[in-house]
Amino acid sequence: MNLRYYNQRNVDLKKEIEKISYLREIFEKVSVFQGKGSQDKKINYLSELFSAASPLEARYLARTILEQMRTGAAEGIIIDAIAKFSGIPKLEVEKSYLLTNDLGLVALYSKKGKDELDKLDIVVGRPLKPMLAQIIGSIEIALEEIDEPEMEIKYDGARVQVHKSGNVIKLFSRRLENITEALPEVLSELKTTLIPENIICEGEVVAYKDGKIAPFQYVLRRLRRKYQINELSEKIPLRLFLFDCLLVEGKSLIGLPLKERRSILLSSVKESEIVRIAENIVSNNPVDIKNFYNKSVSEGHEGIMVKDYNSQYQPGARGKKWLKIKRTMETLDLVIIGAEWGEGRRKKWLSSLLLGIRDDEGNFLPIGKVATGLSDELFTEITEQLTPLILEEQGKIVTLVPKIVVEVLYDEIQYSPKYESGFALRFPRVLRVREDKDAYDADTISRAYELYESQEKTF
Repeated sequence: MNLRYYNQRNVDLKKEIEKISYLREIFEKVSVFQGKGSQDKKINYLSELFSAASPLEARYLARTILEQMRTGAAEGIIIDAIAKFSGIPKLEVEKSYLLTNDLGLVALYSKKGKDELDKLDIVVGRPLKPMLAQIIGSIEIALEEIDEPEMEIKYDGARVQVHKSGNVIKLFSRRLENITEALPEVLSELKTTLIPENIICEGEVVAYKDGKIAPFQYVLRRLRRKYQINELSEKIPLRLFLFDCLLVEGKSLIGLPLKERRSILLSSVKESEIVRIAENIVSNNPVDIKNFYNKSVSEGHEGIMVKDYNSQYQPGARGKKWLKIKRTMETLDLVIIGAEWGEGRRKKWLSSLLLGIRDDEGNFLPIGKVATGLSDELFTEITEQLTPLILEEQGKIVTLVPKIVVEVLYDEIQYSPKYESGFALRFPRVLRVREDKDAYDADTISRAYELYESQEKTF
C-alpha cells in the first residue's frame, strides 16, 4: 500500500467513522468472523478504525468494543430515561427489556407507544436474561416459602440457554454470550434429541472425567477453548441436563406454571447419554427432601434447587420462587476491586486481593482481603485478567476496574467498622473465578446481611 493511498484511505475513514451506521456495520462484520485467521481479520479491521480516529474517538471506540463505557449510565438509568421519554410505566419498560435483552429495541418500540411495546416477546435466537435463585440455609426455610415445592439436582456446571429454529441451534451462556462452538458434542446431540422445530429451553452443562462428575473448572476450560475444541471434548466430555422450557413452536411458555413447562419439556426431548432431563422430585415432606439432598451431595453435586411448582418464569428475577440449598458452608460471589503485588516468589502476581460487595446503588464496597486458597495456576490466571483492569498504582497497591468475580468461601461474616460495607469475612478463601458472571451479578450487601442473620442455622 503506497503512502498516498494510505493517506486518502485515512481521510475517507475519518469521514465514515463519524457515522454510527458505519461503525455498526464494521462491528457486525467483525462479530461473525470465525475459524482460522479470524483473529487477524478482526485486528486489521479495528486497527484501521483506530488509525482514523481522534484520541477522544479512540477512547470511546475502545470502550465500546470492550463494553466498558464508564459513563455511569447503567441499565436502570436507561430504563428510567425510556420510561420518562415515552410516558410508559417503568415496570412495563423493564419487563420488555428482560424479555428482549435489547435496550435499543425497547427504546424503538416504546417510541411507538405502549401497544407496540407490548408486542415484544421472547423469540428464538435472541437470548433472554435467566431466572435466578436465592440461596437459603435450610429445608425448613424452603417449606415456609413454598407450598408446592419441586426439587431438582443442583448441578455444578454452567447455565446454558438452548435456541433451536429448524436445523439451526445456538447455545448461550448465563451472560448471554454465544458459546455454540465450544460445545460441539452437545450441539450434535441436540439435533437429534430436541423434537420441536422451534424451541427455547434451559439447562446446566456439566463436565465428566473418567466417568465421574468433574469440578466446575473443567467446564470453564471447555468454554474458554478457542482451538482444538474437538480434542478437548474427548478428554473432558460434557453432558447437558435440561430443566425448563420457555418457548415451543413460536409460543412463549413463561406465563405458564413450572409444572406445565416441565411437562412440555418432557414431551419435547428424547433423552440420550449426553442430553438429559434434570432429575427431580415433587414433595413437601421434609424427610423426602433431605433424602434427595443427601443423594445429590453423595453423587458429587452442589445440592438441590427448590422451586415453586406453580411459579411463572420471571426473566432476570432473583426472588423466592426459586431457592437453592448448597452443600458445606455458604459462599459469596464477590468482585475484585483492588490488589497488591506480591513479594518474593509471588512478586510477579497480584496476590493480596481486595474484595468488594455491591450496595443498592451499584457501588462496590470493601468486605475483606484474601491471599489464600489460590494455586500458582490460579494466581497466574487472575493476574493476567486483572492487569489490563488497573486504574491506579501506588507502590505495590493497585486499584482495579470492578469486573472479575470470584466465589469466596469463608468461616463467618462479622460486623466490622474496618470496611465501608460494614462487614468483614473471617478466613476468606477463593474457590474459583466466576467467568459466567459479571460484576452486577455478584452478591449484594443485603445478601451478606441475610447470611449474617442465618449463619447459626444448620440442617
